[in-house]
Amino acid sequence: MEKLTIQEEEAMLSIWQIGGGFIKEVLDNLKGEKPPYTTLASTIRNLERKGFVKAVKYANAKRYEPLISEVEYKAKFMNGFVGDYFRNSYKEMVSFFVEKEKLSSKELEEIIDLIKNNKS
Repeated sequence: MEKLTIQEEEAMLSIWQIGGGFIKEVLDNLKGEKPPYTTLASTIRNLERKGFVKAVKYANAKRYEPLISEVEYKAKFMNGFVGDYFRNSYKEMVSFFVEKEKLSSKELEEIIDLIKNNKS
C-alpha cells in the first residue's frame, strides 16, 4: 500500500468521516483551509488511481467510496512507521516519546491498563 500525501490523507479522512461522497460533500467536510474544488478533484482521482477509493457514477457526477477502512490504513501506516524509524520495536517507539517528554507517566499507566485489560 502506497503512503498517502498530506493532501490525500486529509481527503481520505473526510471521505471516511462521511462514509463516501461527492467532491462537494468531501470539500464541505474538510477541516481548516480548504483547497480549490479542482485541486481536491485531482487529489481524489489520485486516491482512485492508488486504489483507496472507487468512483460510482450517478448521472453526470461521481460519488467516491472508500475501498480501505481508516483502521486498515492506520495499522498499515503504523507498522511501516515503526519498522522504518524504530527497527520494528514498539518498545523503542514508546521509549522515544517518553524521552522527548511527549508521553507522561500517567499516560503510560493508562497504556499499561489498556494492555492488561485487553489480555483478560
